[in-house]
Amino acid sequence: MAGSTLHEGLAPLNVAPEQKSDDAHGYYVLGDKLVDAKAPTGPIKDRWTTRKFENRLVNPANRRKLDIIMVGTGLAGGAAAATLGEAGYNVKSFCYQDSPRRAHSIAAQGGINAAKNYKEDGDSTFRLFYDTVKGGDYRSRESNVYRLAEVSANIIDQCVAQGVPFAREYGGLLDNRSFGGVQVSRTFYARGQTGQQLLIGAYQAMERQVAAGTVKQYTRHEMLELIVVDGRARGIIARDMVTGEIETHLADVVVLATGGYGNVFYLSTNAMGSNVTATWRAHRKGAYMANPCYTQIHPTCIPVSGDFQSKLTLMSESLRNDGRIWVPKNREDCDKDPRDIPEEDRDYYLERIYPSFGNLVPRDIASRQAKNVCDEGRGVGPVVGDFRRGVYLDFADAIARMGREAVETKYGNLFDMYARITGEDPYEVPMRIYPAVHYVMGGLWVDYDLQSNITGLYVTGEANFSDHGANRLGASALMQGLADGYFVLPNTIRDYLADGPFPKVPEDHPEVVAARESVEARINTFMSMNGTRSADSYHKELGNIMWEYCGMERTEEGLRKAIDMIRELKADFWSNLKVLGTADGINQSLEKAGRVADFIELGELMCIDALNRRESCGGHFRGESQTEDGEALRHDDEFAYVAAWEWGGEDGQPVLHKEDLIYTAIEMKQRSYK
Repeated sequence: MAGSTLHEGLAPLNVAPEQKSDDAHGYYVLGDKLVDAKAPTGPIKDRWTTRKFENRLVNPANRRKLDIIMVGTGLAGGAAAATLGEAGYNVKSFCYQDSPRRAHSIAAQGGINAAKNYKEDGDSTFRLFYDTVKGGDYRSRESNVYRLAEVSANIIDQCVAQGVPFAREYGGLLDNRSFGGVQVSRTFYARGQTGQQLLIGAYQAMERQVAAGTVKQYTRHEMLELIVVDGRARGIIARDMVTGEIETHLADVVVLATGGYGNVFYLSTNAMGSNVTATWRAHRKGAYMANPCYTQIHPTCIPVSGDFQSKLTLMSESLRNDGRIWVPKNREDCDKDPRDIPEEDRDYYLERIYPSFGNLVPRDIASRQAKNVCDEGRGVGPVVGDFRRGVYLDFADAIARMGREAVETKYGNLFDMYARITGEDPYEVPMRIYPAVHYVMGGLWVDYDLQSNITGLYVTGEANFSDHGANRLGASALMQGLADGYFVLPNTIRDYLADGPFPKVPEDHPEVVAARESVEARINTFMSMNGTRSADSYHKELGNIMWEYCGMERTEEGLRKAIDMIRELKADFWSNLKVLGTADGINQSLEKAGRVADFIELGELMCIDALNRRESCGGHFRGESQTEDGEALRHDDEFAYVAAWEWGGEDGQPVLHKEDLIYTAIEMKQRSYK
């Protein structure tokens, strides 16, 4: 841990920040400071245990009287629905897919972290905690991260008991591999299909509760509005995507587990249906959106090949365990077959710049360095736009060292996928990779109990902001999703539900009627517009703006330009959109219109958040804030806070609430992976 000091977690190690710069002046209103009233105190290793004990219990007879709405069926939503159903609550589970098994968690490839220390290489709960906080560039809450590290080991036991086929060593023990940002092997995996196998485990656990009658499934249903009654979340308005019917669903508590908003960039590794609508509707009802500018660019994706693409394909970060990343030293070699470029003319730039971590540096650093060498004119592959967007990921050394059969065993399905998409054999020719939008660390603000600032609205997994800071380490998304779903939410939501049973809300309550009418009016507006442009065309234009000015590098000038362009795009969207078909049945054009409208509003807030934060940290890199050698330069004295944004109204400005980040167990330092 490079000289880090272990602290009990009793005394502050930093002071509250005081922001001096104000690049976003005129774009926002400064609100009151935000404090997590549920934040635990005491030694950090005891905080979660103490909190679990202090949370009140709900007796089994009362659980049968309590209704929970769960929106999303990925790892966080599926695991939570299964666990809460098993406990005896009545759970309504919603997803827009035709099956919960199509949730985007299924696409995760490389693995899931846990501090088991099976390799006896120095891992521990504290080291996983330390690596995660450092990897997030000291912009996460330490209590949340320590809890995540603490429960990680339980996740593996849970999944093994479900029959998840994790990779095993010759003797039958579970195998581990390493991922970026760490120097130990703590990642459990199922070849390149870890997300799929974990999701099937959560799905079958949930289906068991469906059969038992505690969970009721609503597939092909999209949440379009949050119902808030007397300041509490009490239900949702959803559209049946098959019949077009607008439905009202009421409950005692609402949980959002709807994933991230990476598709605001149009091209990303997310499924094309992934969207921000559920969380953005909650944001417009008063839920704070925290750190929206923190988006992760994944370094290991198949490069863009033309303007016709609608999504990008992830290649697991696990490939960086054995693959070596390089580009030619000389521009004139970029056209050559890589096998014809001699070793002395190759630049293994990550190994050169970061000798301690090499190809296993965190994602934000690997992505930025790939962009740098391509910007220098040393990229490889076809010219797309004005330069070559690719670097080599080479397995020649690994095949020579381990043998082809061993490489096939570890990565075979990933190699097959690459070959099918590109038409190139990665066993013979190095893969070409380039960074792409992947994950978002921002999301709805939640307290330690995962409850948003709207009472009764809980948010789990990627939909909340709580655990990853400014950059997520590889294999931590699955860890957070299952930790929230299986172990955290069930232990925190019961403290709220202990006040139940709650008074029932009738469907004719004014707030319920208003929510339903707002959804109907919005749909009618979309259907009555008779412009000339599709929602997809607006989405693609928004994505170009976001990638160009709020992508891997942001500047004050570029962000101001982006905000102006997005506002112009929004005005055109609401005057020139054309939605085909009718609203009384399946209509993907209508679905996309609503999602793109929300993406446009989100994109503007992301740019304002990035403009306000005049520092570089993790996935947020401001060109004005970097070291002499081009590394991210944080400013803890000004920006060591969570930026929680409140909706300012249709014509108002967003309101910024700051939650100071105070560390008691880890000293804040400038990151170094050299």
